[in-house]
Amino acid sequence: MTALHPCKGVKTPTVPKKPLRIVSPEEFDKLYFALPMEEARLLAETAIESGMRWGELTELRVKDLELLSRIVTVSRTVVEINPKHHPEGKRFLIKEYPKDREYRRFKLSPQITAKLKAYIEDSKLERDDLLFVYHPEEPAERPKPEPGDHLGLTEPNASGKRHRHGTLSAYAAGKCRCAHCKNAYATYRAERRAAGKDDPRQSRRWDTDDHIPRRWFRDQVWRPALAASGLEFKVKMHDLRHAHASWLLAGGADLQVVKERLGHGSISTTEKYLHTLPDADDTALDALARTRSRSQGSIR
Repeated sequence: MTALHPCKGVKTPTVPKKPLRIVSPEEFDKLYFALPMEEARLLAETAIESGMRWGELTELRVKDLELLSRIVTVSRTVVEINPKHHPEGKRFLIKEYPKDREYRRFKLSPQITAKLKAYIEDSKLERDDLLFVYHPEEPAERPKPEPGDHLGLTEPNASGKRHRHGTLSAYAAGKCRCAHCKNAYATYRAERRAAGKDDPRQSRRWDTDDHIPRRWFRDQVWRPALAASGLEFKVKMHDLRHAHASWLLAGGADLQVVKERLGHGSISTTEKYLHTLPDADDTALDALARTRSRSQGSIR
């Protein structure tokens, strides 16, 4: 039995708490228009308009929306697990309650409700259908390589021979790795696979029941859009939930109302989103400027 705690008297170094970086409306617009698919844009806009968690958002179904009253009910969430832990051996497990273990209902804005309604009608979704499903893009057809006659010859290889750019010989024997030679070799390989040669493998698909895999969305959709947007800081999908809370409070929403919309267990969790936008200190600076203006004459 240890009578004294071994860490008693040991002081750990102080780790300063980093400020919460919130996406501004202007930054979100850049990221929104960089998303490659219309469905991905609607998913991101629904996330920032509702503040739902990823599991709640990707389990959202048509029956959870009341389009006339613009009320959405969050009553389920979905999690990705190892199939050996799933009762039916699947990848996605639906939990009949959200993280806070209680249903919550809140209203959406007219514009996002109208977009969701149009999307449901265009996609001919039924009451029990998922709003957002996994739609992998088919690989684009590779363009034919240009003739390499006008591109000149490669640098001499180890044996002193040179080859025309944009040919298989230039890639294999000339060891050239320019865009033209790589494209010629990739096209050759793609044509052989399409013809059933070289033991081609089947195109990979995620093991899913139409739920969107988090990793696929992050790697194939979100990160490329983030790079294309030119934002100077890393934005995660969950950061849209933070932005939702911060935007509401910056616009004057009641703290208790925001807490209930997000499903926070404590109001202190909601309070951390107060004054997190870059322009949150503008009122304080205006007050400082008004006070200092009284003595501007004496300073000058």
